[in-house]
Parts: sequence; C-alpha cells; structure tokens
Amino acid sequence: MKQKAVVLNFRDNVATSLANLKVGDTLELEVGGEPRTIKLTTDIPFGHKFSLSRIEPNSPVIKYGEVIGIATAIIKPGDYVHIHNVVSTRGRGDLSGGVK
Repeated sequence: MKQKAVVLNFRDNVATSLANLKVGDTLELEVGGEPRTIKLTTDIPFGHKFSLSRIEPNSPVIKYGEVIGIATAIIKPGDYVHIHNVVSTRGRGDLSGGVK
C-alpha cells in the first residue's frame, strides 16, 4: 500500500500529504512509534499539512520537530493547516526574540 502522508519527527503535530487527499479519507500513520488514525475534515493538496491532534489558538505548529508557526484558530485533528489558521514564525523581523 502506497504511503499517503508522512510525519517527519516524533514531536510533530502535523503530517505532510504525499498525494492529493480527500475529505473523509482515513489515514493510518505512525507517530513516535505509535499508530495513529486520522480522518481528514477537508481536502488536503499534495505537499500540504494536516493536523495530527488538536492545536489551540496561540499554540505552536510543529514540523521537522521545530516550531514553524502559531495557530490563529482551533485546529482539530484532520484539519488542513495553512495560512488561514497559522501565522509563520520563520524569518520574521517583527518578532523580537522569536517564539517563546
């Protein structure tokens, strides 16, 4: 069976799609050696992210084991994670001292 998504680090709270995925798709993933089942709440384009767990507003979005942004809204498991619900923390000169 062809893998449809990848989790890059055991600390990640998002996965990256390896194909165009559809709302309602159920994915079996391994996160830190533990199996996880995620049902998608929306379509996820190839190469884009979806949530593995609930992420509260002002909480970190983690990919590669690193904070890549901050949630601006509640993100539920299986939700599309993109500019509509995350603000980037990378390369921002307006953030003094970076993410805390």
